[in-house]
Amino acid sequence: MPEKSHKIETAISEIDALRQELARLKGIEQRCQKAEEALRDFEERTRLIGDSAPLGIFIVDMQGGITGINRKMRQLFAWPPDQDLTTVNIMACEALADSGIRTDIARCIDQKQPVVADHPHTDPQGNPIHLRYYLSPISDNDNAVNGVLAMVEDYTHLKRAEVALRDSEKRYRQLFQSAPIALIEWDVSDLKEHLEQLRADGISDFKAYLDQQPQQIHHCWSLIKTADYNQAFLKLMGISVHELPDGAFLPTDAEEFRHMAREVILVAADGNPAVEREAALVTTSGDRKIVLGKSLVVSGHEETLERVAIAMVDISERKAAEAALRESERRFREQAFRDGLTGLYNQRYLYQALNTWVEHARNTGTPVSVIFMDMDHFKRIVDTYGHLNGSRAILEVARSIDSCLQQPAFAVAYAGDEFVVVLPGMDMDQALLKANEIRKTVRDTVYVLDEGIDVRLTASFGIATFPDHATDLNALIAAADHALFAIKETGKDAIGRFQAD
Repeated sequence: MPEKSHKIETAISEIDALRQELARLKGIEQRCQKAEEALRDFEERTRLIGDSAPLGIFIVDMQGGITGINRKMRQLFAWPPDQDLTTVNIMACEALADSGIRTDIARCIDQKQPVVADHPHTDPQGNPIHLRYYLSPISDNDNAVNGVLAMVEDYTHLKRAEVALRDSEKRYRQLFQSAPIALIEWDVSDLKEHLEQLRADGISDFKAYLDQQPQQIHHCWSLIKTADYNQAFLKLMGISVHELPDGAFLPTDAEEFRHMAREVILVAADGNPAVEREAALVTTSGDRKIVLGKSLVVSGHEETLERVAIAMVDISERKAAEAALRESERRFREQAFRDGLTGLYNQRYLYQALNTWVEHARNTGTPVSVIFMDMDHFKRIVDTYGHLNGSRAILEVARSIDSCLQQPAFAVAYAGDEFVVVLPGMDMDQALLKANEIRKTVRDTVYVLDEGIDVRLTASFGIATFPDHATDLNALIAAADHALFAIKETGKDAIGRFQAD
């Protein structure tokens, strides 16, 4: 009986042990199920991330077999979605056969280093595409390479943009070189860096800074480098291709260039290169030219403003024509106020200018005197020697009068053998001295007329002064005329002062 009981207890113990083992195995099974679920979730998330990535992704083992691939990569090569690509060896893949990528994968494995490679392909529609491969070796814990992770970027649009940019740059250079106007392209990156350093050092007013330290203009100008230029620029500056200078081509010792350099520096400091101005340039042959210059940012450098193109149009001939036109207009206006025979001013100018001087005298309290002058017995000259010699005598007398005057004084051919002299700032006593100087000059001069005729002439003078003898210009001229008339009645070759009746 005891032996039977012992057997029963032993069996019960074994059953309990089995139950405990079964419970433990069920726990392990549950944990395995949870781990498998977690792994499936992880794999699904990984797949979703891979499939939603904008880059193509695939993994190859050491033999070139594809062990993983995302949806983007399938789309790039139009692989059927139901095809098991894990059976595909990349070394035998037709889509990649001629691209050279197999060599890059082998290099990545051999060198154990990342590789970046660009390769052209053809998309499913037969259009050329450009792919960029970023290859990274996959290593185990012992740092042994056991595969390659490839990320593939479709940069077809970027490639096309690069090609378009190169084409645009080529066209720009062609236009730049063939342009009929002078063009020079400057690299101002070093200058901008220097200006930024000055700004960091506390310089904010660059205009005042350059005024206080003009030697900095030369230093800043030396930081500008010439990036390109065209033949029109060389022609404008008279520069031979065999004697191209360094830097910005323009010297800084000449005053014109110092002003230009200062302005370019201030433009670079302000960050606004779109400036148009006229400037004077001196060519290598010493010729001075006037140019209309306009600075523009070179395309592609709008953010940094480190490359600036200067276009220069030679306007020297236009400026010369404008100056000639202004001089012609000045001479025309001058002639409108000049007497045709003597070259002295005429009555039109007398009344305009004298009115201005009278108002000036009124406002400043200064005097202005007028001399009215008439030739003595001049009718005898005309009757004896003829009208042409009379005109010649008037011309020579006018020269004698003008030789005695200094600005702002001026003489006027009033009528026939009459003259008026305006003496701004002179009172009666000063005007008397000046009238006597003119009288003696005329009397002491031997005037040579046509056919060797020599004559001596005299004149009579009447003087009046504002504000002593008149309140306006008409009254002033009338007062001087009155003084002349009075002296002519009493004698010739004399000077009369105005005296009120």
